[in-house]
Amino acid sequence: MPLHRSSGRWQLGLVLALLTVVLWGVLAVALKIILGVLDAYTLTWFRFLVSFILLGAYLTATRQLPNLKQLKAALGLLAIATLGLASNYILFVSGLNLTTPNNSQVLIQLAGLMFGVGSLVVFRERYTKLQWVGVGVMVTGLSMFFNEQLKILLTAASATYLMGSALLVVAAITWAIYAIAQKQLLQHLSSAAIMLCIYGSSVLLFSPMATPAKILAVAVNPWQMGLLAFCALNTLLAYGAFAESLEHWEASRVSAVLSLTPLVTLCSTSILPLLWHNSPLVDPLTPLGWLGAVFVVTGSLTVSLGGRHKSR
Repeated sequence: MPLHRSSGRWQLGLVLALLTVVLWGVLAVALKIILGVLDAYTLTWFRFLVSFILLGAYLTATRQLPNLKQLKAALGLLAIATLGLASNYILFVSGLNLTTPNNSQVLIQLAGLMFGVGSLVVFRERYTKLQWVGVGVMVTGLSMFFNEQLKILLTAASATYLMGSALLVVAAITWAIYAIAQKQLLQHLSSAAIMLCIYGSSVLLFSPMATPAKILAVAVNPWQMGLLAFCALNTLLAYGAFAESLEHWEASRVSAVLSLTPLVTLCSTSILPLLWHNSPLVDPLTPLGWLGAVFVVTGSLTVSLGGRHKSR
C-alpha cells in the first residue's frame, strides 16, 4: 500500500500543530469543569454532534463532500480511525473526571510518544542525530516537569485516582492508533472529509448512551453553556488543525510539537485561580517542574526543526 507523503509546506504544518497545542491545552480545564454538571457520554456525544453539523454544513456549501468511491476505498481505515478517536474521547473524559487536568496531560503524553515512534516505523520517517538529542532532552524535561504529579500517581492510595489514570493510559493508546490511521487516510480523502466521517460515525456510536435532555438543563446557565459550546467548537477546530497539519508535515515532527500541550494546561490551571477564586483546579508546579518545562520546549523545537529530513 502506498504511504502518505507530506506536502513539504512545513511552516504551515508547524502553525497548525501549534494551534492544536493551544486548543488542546485549555480543553482539559474546560472539560474538567463541565464534567461537574454533565456525564461523560452526553458531553462526548454533544461535542461530536456539533462538530458534525458545522463541518457538514461547510463541506456541503463548498461542495467538498466525499463521494462514494472515495469512501469505499477508505472504509477499513475509516473504521479504525473512528473507533480509535471515539474510544480516546470517552476514555480521556472519564479518566479526567477521576483525576486532574495536569495528571491527565502527564499520561496522555504517551499518545504523542507512541504516535511519533509509530510514524517512524509505519511511514518510514527518520530522525537526524540532532533530533534524537532533542528527543532525549524532551523526555528528560517531561520527567522533571511532571515530577510532583508522578509522585502523586505512584503513591496514590485512592482507587478512583488509579482507575482514572489507567483509563488515560488506554486513551493514549487508542489516540495513537487513530492518528496513524488518520495520516494514511490522507491518501484517499481530504482532512476535512475524514473528520466529517469520524464525527458522524461517532455520533451514532454514542447516541444510545447519551441523554440530550441534560443539555437543556445546562443551557439555562450561561456560564456552563458557554463552556459546553467552547468544548464542542474546540473539537472541530483542534482536530481540523491537527488533521491538516499531517497533510503538510511529517507525523513524527507534529507529535513532537504536541508535547507542548501540557505547558498550556499548566498555564491555564495557574491563571484560572486569578479569575475564579474558588477554583478547584489549583495544581502548583515546583521549581524543578518549571526547569523541566524549559527542557520540554527546547527538546520539542529541536525535534521539530532540527535539520532537514528525508524519508527512506
